[in-house]
Amino acid sequence: MEHIIKAAVERGASDLHVKAGDVFRARIDGEFKPLTKQRLTPEQTKAIALQMISNETDRENIDSIYDYDCSWGAPGIGRFRVNILRQRSSFMVVMRAIPFDIPSIDKLQLPPSITQIAEVPRGLVLVAGPAGSGKSSTVAALIHHINSTMNKHVITLEDPIEFLHRDIQCSVTQREVGVDTESFSVGVRAVLRQDPDVVFLSEIHDYTIANAAMQAAERGLLVIGIVHTTDAASTIARMVAMFPTEEQEIARIRLADNLQAVLAQRLLPRADGEGRIAAVELLRSTPEIREVIRNRHRAGDLCGVLEAGSEDFVMQSFDQHLAQLVADGMIAEETATAAASDPQKVAAGSSTKKPAAKRGRSKTSS
Repeated sequence: MEHIIKAAVERGASDLHVKAGDVFRARIDGEFKPLTKQRLTPEQTKAIALQMISNETDRENIDSIYDYDCSWGAPGIGRFRVNILRQRSSFMVVMRAIPFDIPSIDKLQLPPSITQIAEVPRGLVLVAGPAGSGKSSTVAALIHHINSTMNKHVITLEDPIEFLHRDIQCSVTQREVGVDTESFSVGVRAVLRQDPDVVFLSEIHDYTIANAAMQAAERGLLVIGIVHTTDAASTIARMVAMFPTEEQEIARIRLADNLQAVLAQRLLPRADGEGRIAAVELLRSTPEIREVIRNRHRAGDLCGVLEAGSEDFVMQSFDQHLAQLVADGMIAEETATAAASDPQKVAAGSSTKKPAAKRGRSKTSS
């Protein structure tokens, strides 16, 4: 098993699937590929699931497990975020590869202006994107920049811990839900008593966490949180919708006052076939953006305001970045138009944009 996993990681696999009645499969550069010819038996998948579980009590009670999250690592192979589930009464294991090395903003080929987001002293930064879009890698790069350039106390609340940050200039305290704290709700309520400067929440998905994130930002902390949305507009709408109806108007005001940036991304295949690259929508807090957030009747204006302010405030919509990536030769035009909100705008924009300076290649897709 470890030999197969190592070979998959060396080929750039982001996810591995182990299922009874099927072969080993892996997602490599976004494509789902078989790795072996021999199909696994239910006994083999159960044995692999047992190997992933480090908690002895959970190992003893494996037959009562239906959905289980953990992390697993092996020297010379890598670290993985693991989900163990049942299907057709047999075990299945899905593993997400987590690189040992913390990626840099430059290595991930993210817009250089993202360093400015990591350097804001307080407020709320939201990182968004669908599953497998590179959100975890981007957040790791933001935390690494802070850790390398500032003297702060960074607390992460993760389920489970993914990238391991060693203390460089910062003290980085990483807490795993179910291991270091009872639950996300308990951990997020306790974080304000732990003297942080920066807080990372690996998922903002309900009122308790959204309200706690807002409170931390209001108290002068920098809060970085992941929201499972597709773009800046849906991220803002989702944050407001997490609050009860009677609190949503004040939630808009709080969000407008505290939001520093929304960074939404999608991974697209590179034109040269060597991995994938992130297309990034970047919204920064400006007076007009804050006004749009406060006024629910102006929700449809957000993208237009974002694009109009791109030159002065270092913002960009997905379509603007897609056009730039085509102009730079990083992605094919058909890839960009398929991913675009307005394909004609991308086609027109890519023909007028100047190629940007090339940065190093990366296949990171965690």
